[in-house]
Amino acid sequence: MKVCIAEKPSVAQEIARVIGATRRCEGYFEGNGYQVTWTFGHLCCLKSPEEYDDNWKRWSLSTLPMIPDCFGIRLIDGASIRKQFNTIKKLFSVADCIINCGDAGQEGELIQRWVMQLARVKCPVERLWISSLTEESIRNGFRQLRNQREYDNLFRAGFARASGDWLLGMNATRLLPEGTKGVTSGISERKCSKSFVVVKHCKLTNLNTIKHAKKRGCCANVGSADKPGWRCLPVMSIAL
Repeated sequence: MKVCIAEKPSVAQEIARVIGATRRCEGYFEGNGYQVTWTFGHLCCLKSPEEYDDNWKRWSLSTLPMIPDCFGIRLIDGASIRKQFNTIKKLFSVADCIINCGDAGQEGELIQRWVMQLARVKCPVERLWISSLTEESIRNGFRQLRNQREYDNLFRAGFARASGDWLLGMNATRLLPEGTKGVTSGISERKCSKSFVVVKHCKLTNLNTIKHAKKRGCCANVGSADKPGWRCLPVMSIAL
């Protein structure tokens, strides 16, 4: 049996219709030698700081920077997510072949690979790479399936981005409340990442770094619960 895994139920339904897997089961479609299942976008995420080290449960400058020896993944909390993952894992365990039908891109590759890693997949995996869900596109894609190993670098790039976001986001979120007055909420990892890029660019082009950093800094809530007030903070260096 070939098991196809799509990134969302609607995509799985369309693929199942085209390849003849028309029988609806609990968490997947089946028919014509295929089982077509799905995720709900991200089913997995990188572990939280305290899952790597008990000392990282406490918010303190003395624990920074937090840099895991090796990043680990876990299921996102939620009964529906755990139920669907268990269905996927059961299908994978008896599959002759898996067809990765994730979205054609870095994020789509990362989402599916993490699920396969957590399910400890051992059978061969092929990759469906299509940019639309028309019947013609799906049929052509299944006629031209590729070995998933050809997309290993795409997965590595996605993992590097995710781990980079984790390092910047987790460390900066804990650093800013300790290093500024009244900052109590988290910051956006990607905004923080962009801020570091801006600072580096300014240094290379000999621009006014401080002025630029204030304009492009990390956003944080410096107000109270009844009077929220958001402003951009200057970029703060983290020794990573």
